[in-house]
Amino acid sequence: MKPILLIGNGGHAKVIKDIIKQSEDYSFKGYLDDNINEFHEENNIIYDRLENISNYANDYHFIISIGNNEVRETIYIKLNLPSERYPILVHPSSRIGSNVEIGDGTVVMANTVINADTSIGKHSIINTGAIVEHDNVISDFVHVSPNSTLTGGVTVGAKSQIGASATVIPQINIGKNTIVGAGSTVVNDIGDNQIVVGTPAKPIRR
Repeated sequence: MKPILLIGNGGHAKVIKDIIKQSEDYSFKGYLDDNINEFHEENNIIYDRLENISNYANDYHFIISIGNNEVRETIYIKLNLPSERYPILVHPSSRIGSNVEIGDGTVVMANTVINADTSIGKHSIINTGAIVEHDNVISDFVHVSPNSTLTGGVTVGAKSQIGASATVIPQINIGKNTIVGAGSTVVNDIGDNQIVVGTPAKPIRR
């Protein structure tokens, strides 16, 4: 089994660790986080600073286990690791349709549904219980939050977040760096760099 170190040691990392523990291909080996003071091992688990990643780059795989889209992208750019160092993790309880493409470093969590002909970019998060219907195009560093629903033909730009239990109706385009508030219903296209809330969702920042 291929060893994985998680970049980040917070709550999001705990969930990803549980996915790895159910994987038949990967094994959880520890954490890299600059909040860790110095290298140590506990119960055969590695704890080390992210600045020491060069000690592991050739022998381990990595997941950037941080929920913030901007931070995830910043770390990815700074580390400049080959894409093959970042596996795709899919919880065994998820349902993945035909012709679905998922980018490197993306994590698909428990009880999700991703239906046919959907494309998901790299280092994105499809969180617990989310439904991503057919023909969606989700870009890089996106976070689709728990229990949210993207119906057919939705496009989501890079580094955007769909809040928990939000719903996006068919054929909607959502721009880059945009946040859809929890529980919102999106019935119109949304541009870049916006926060939208409510039913129907309306912008509170441009």
